[in-house]
Amino acid sequence: MSDRRIALVTGGTRGIGLGIARALARDLWSLALCGRRPESEVQHVVEDLRAGGAPDVGYWPADVGVAGDRSRLLNDIETRFARIDALVNNAGKAPSVRADLLVATEDSFEDLIRTNLQGPYFLTQQVARLLVASRAASPMSGAGPFAGGIVFVTSVSAELASPNRGEYCVSKAGLAMAAQLFAVRLAPAGIPVYEVRPGIIATDMTAQVKEIYDQRIADGLVPEGRWGYPEDVGKTVAALLRGDLPYATGSVIHVAGGLQLGRL
Repeated sequence: MSDRRIALVTGGTRGIGLGIARALARDLWSLALCGRRPESEVQHVVEDLRAGGAPDVGYWPADVGVAGDRSRLLNDIETRFARIDALVNNAGKAPSVRADLLVATEDSFEDLIRTNLQGPYFLTQQVARLLVASRAASPMSGAGPFAGGIVFVTSVSAELASPNRGEYCVSKAGLAMAAQLFAVRLAPAGIPVYEVRPGIIATDMTAQVKEIYDQRIADGLVPEGRWGYPEDVGKTVAALLRGDLPYATGSVIHVAGGLQLGRL
């Protein structure tokens, strides 16, 4: 059991997070998952991931935007697994109301910053301390690539402006800088940090605007001409945590079908 790899995936029981968890399960990662739903509502997901290859799966109700929840989550994971090898900062939320930039409220801004930026920033701080200590204590710490790392799941909204959900764009742009900061800070310890920027992904978060994006995709918004799916993001994250992109810490990987490309 000592050689198993443990990945913490925030928001890992639905949408993009579940796509990531499924891909990691196929690679035989044990999974620590958190979300805002009670454990009873996600038990079928836990069982599905175990059937999909994960040697062990634990779930804890936790809001990453709450400091006490973050600390309790890591304490519980340490009790259950005794270690963490990878962190996937996936949990996030969209504005409850898409409001024009000139009328959007401070309450909405603060809510999204707390969940989408402040929470993962300080969760990463705590996990990074654990990874650095683990790396330093390992007799093989200088023998090769780190088996794990940190992945920030942001959004093309970190670079593409949407004036009717400005707080979301600002939170993701801030998270993109957080990824760069931690990449620089952790590189000397041999711990890779990556940013994955999904585009228009078919999840429950985007279901409310499906007809709008169906039409925009049909009109050519996305060069590849289709919606993205959680498994597209999952395969990318799994490759990063396997070490398939060595010597590439700080890289930004777009999973957006070319949406980010500037065109005339």
